[in-house]
Amino acid sequence: MHALLRLSSIIDRAIEKIGGILNWIVILTIAVGFYNVVARYVGRFIGLKLSSNALIELQWYLFSIIFCLGFAYILKHGANVRVDFLYANWSEKQRSLVDFIGTILFLIPFCAIGIWATFNPILLSWGLLPDGTWGTWEVSSDADGLPRAPIKTMILVAFLLLLLQSISQAIKYFAILMGYAQVAQVVEAETEKNLPIE
Repeated sequence: MHALLRLSSIIDRAIEKIGGILNWIVILTIAVGFYNVVARYVGRFIGLKLSSNALIELQWYLFSIIFCLGFAYILKHGANVRVDFLYANWSEKQRSLVDFIGTILFLIPFCAIGIWATFNPILLSWGLLPDGTWGTWEVSSDADGLPRAPIKTMILVAFLLLLLQSISQAIKYFAILMGYAQVAQVVEAETEKNLPIE
């Protein structure tokens, strides 16, 4: 159990670091969006094109990165949406049992299916041809647009990170069921900040 808890801790630390990076990506997304709006209006006023399709696409690429990489961070902190009119009043062990079963039976298989379903389309986007050779990667159909392959790869990365965090959460839920009180305190501390205000 101790080895599994060490693995869970390593995964949790990695997801926390990604969460910290996402803070900066949010700021960058806002900055790019602000520039796009200002450039569009100022450009119209002075008669110059100050923005481009690349910058507009960059804005939604950054937003997509936040969305994709945020899944695992949200799971770690228990900020995912729950219908918890019963769950909230259960004991820690009852909640852990439900979370453990849900993670093992539904979330982990969902991530595995997501990885399997997206792997080949992403390779195609990078330019893998049916004969096994490599061609050019997929790019935006808009003029001056960005390549599509890197942002499509974020879907696979999202599923991989969510799978890793699912495994970490399952380990923690199992530890709570086995009577590791300190793990219950860690899980509670991680989700405490996300409780709704009553």
